[in-house]
Amino acid sequence: MSLSFKASDGFELHGHCYGEAATARAGLLIAPAMGVEQRYYGEFAHWMAAQGYLVLSFDYRGMGASRPPALKHSLRGLEADIHTWAELDAAAALDELSRRLGNDAKPIHWLGHSLGGQILGMLPNRGRVSRAITVGCGSGYWRENAVSLRRYVWWLWYVIVPLALPLCGYFPGRKLRKVGDLPRGVMAQWRRWCLDRDYMMGEGGAGLRAQYAAMKLPMLSLSFTDDEFMSRRNTESLHSFYAGAQPEIRRIAPKDIGERRIGHFGFFRKHFQATLWPQVARFLA
Repeated sequence: MSLSFKASDGFELHGHCYGEAATARAGLLIAPAMGVEQRYYGEFAHWMAAQGYLVLSFDYRGMGASRPPALKHSLRGLEADIHTWAELDAAAALDELSRRLGNDAKPIHWLGHSLGGQILGMLPNRGRVSRAITVGCGSGYWRENAVSLRRYVWWLWYVIVPLALPLCGYFPGRKLRKVGDLPRGVMAQWRRWCLDRDYMMGEGGAGLRAQYAAMKLPMLSLSFTDDEFMSRRNTESLHSFYAGAQPEIRRIAPKDIGERRIGHFGFFRKHFQATLWPQVARFLA
């Protein structure tokens, strides 16, 4: 079921709800990766709903269904950064799922893909989350990226982005065939983070670091040896921010499940419903 809801600043967001609130054992919020529309997670969301969860996926402002018609051809003028996506958009989605679940006694879990796993500690209502799973999630610090990616991101951060943002007023990823269209503030902030050894903590400082470390919920990280973006070091660096949660990091090789390829985006393909998806269900149960 498609739905709309508003962030605290009045911006209208769009998402999709799977499952039945009355019979759900818990809620599950799917927080997307950078540049990935919520519809990408549809098959996995359907499967989780069949396991007894009320699942909500959504698009951050400027992305997918949450891109206003007036900005169809350009995101110029859309004021948003990653804090906006986390503190307003993802927080509103969590509130909406809680409202639809209709019972504070039922837990709500968080599943974050890449960026979606990075931002949980920023949410003002993060205390509503009972358990968290991250998929393909790590620090974006470029010197710790997978070896094959470093040359590409150097060109992205030092040449393409500094030229594109002032010229276009946003990041025209569709035309450049890189990441996807992103608001100027999102791409500028992401660039700053990726050039900093401490990623978002370099900008956020001691206050943000303490905010993340104070979270004590059970957390599982699913990472993959053939992830073309996230190295083992990226994954370990990011999850060290969630020190109080003491995340369990499962590093999965394709051969471990009889496959040739998983990668950064493969987990959510229906092909993996018998091998990878049950790891989520078992952890949440």
